[in-house]
Amino acid sequence: MQKARNFAWYWLPVILWMVLIFGFSTQAGSVQNSSRIIEPVLRFLFPGMSEKARFHVVFIARKCAHLTEYAVLALLVWRARRKPALRDLGPWNWREAVVALLVAGVYASTDEFHQTFVPGREGCVRDVLIDTCGAAAGLFLLWLFGRWRKHW
Repeated sequence: MQKARNFAWYWLPVILWMVLIFGFSTQAGSVQNSSRIIEPVLRFLFPGMSEKARFHVVFIARKCAHLTEYAVLALLVWRARRKPALRDLGPWNWREAVVALLVAGVYASTDEFHQTFVPGREGCVRDVLIDTCGAAAGLFLLWLFGRWRKHW
């Protein structure tokens, strides 16, 4: 019973987040679909904005989404491996952070590979690097926060 509870509490969020990322890798997460949301907002807020500028804003927003989704994935993997107590996080362990970073990087690679099979999408090494940088940034921010709060 305890193993099932631990799995549900620590690893199920990791799996659900991976499924969410996988869902964004389908046609639903394509530039055409995301720009259908962002561009009308930009047109409303900035009616004089050029089409080129709107394209750049959409591009930056999409890459920021990559950074964020993989930062969250790395943090979830780190949490699942550590199984931290609420008040006692224990000392920082770089090995656990590296494992979380590797899991996020490998998943980013498989995600981009998956996109090569989706019509209207393409796999891109640049996105794997952006995703991995997002994971590293999330873990670095966690380390900084822990240092600031004197957890490690």
